[in-house]
Amino acid sequence: MNLIVSCEHGGNKIPKRYLPLFKNNLSLLNSHRGWDPGALILAKKIALDLSAPLFYSTTSRLLIDLNRSLHHPGLFSEFSKRADDTIRQKIINSIYIPYRTGIVEHIKKIKSATNPILHLSIHSFTNKLEGIERTADIGLLYDPSKLSEKNFCRKLKTSLEQAFPDLIIRCNYPYRGNADGFTTYLRRRFNERDYAGIEIEINQKHVVSDNVVWSEIKKKLGNLILNNVK
Repeated sequence: MNLIVSCEHGGNKIPKRYLPLFKNNLSLLNSHRGWDPGALILAKKIALDLSAPLFYSTTSRLLIDLNRSLHHPGLFSEFSKRADDTIRQKIINSIYIPYRTGIVEHIKKIKSATNPILHLSIHSFTNKLEGIERTADIGLLYDPSKLSEKNFCRKLKTSLEQAFPDLIIRCNYPYRGNADGFTTYLRRRFNERDYAGIEIEINQKHVVSDNVVWSEIKKKLGNLILNNVK
């Protein structure tokens, strides 16, 4: 398979000209709302292990969420929604479109009938949301209607459970794999023979504590993925 790795929420940077939109709210950029801690570190390691190209952004999703469709109400946060239409369009044109178009064009360039594409989109999730504890260490998100994605995630889940017997591995958790997102968009652009999109979610409690589990995930995940695509 042709492999590509992406990380849409890899950083919490705000271009200087847009910082006034976040006046008195800069601390939120360091929270889980501002970015996915650990996601880019893991994405870089997976891409290295797989010898796969890596696409990533370090712009905070509080400015614009690259994992949302243009029509999605969460594309802009309550802070960036303060900007007028002209400024929001500039943000779309300068940040959103170049990122997503770059990946689409790469897929179009490398896809072939004999070598389908496996796209791994790497994320992390807060361990507690609105007071509710998330009950997973690793989540594998896929579209249940896509047999290739379902089979891959089931195999990878088994491999992860064997490698990390003390961790909870769940499919389509903490989000639905066919909800609005970049992989969902790409499934509409390319047929199932050419493209499979998987989102891998890591619980941020391991990243924040920088514990042994986080070290082992970084060390082993890429090779586990590689063993399941051979």
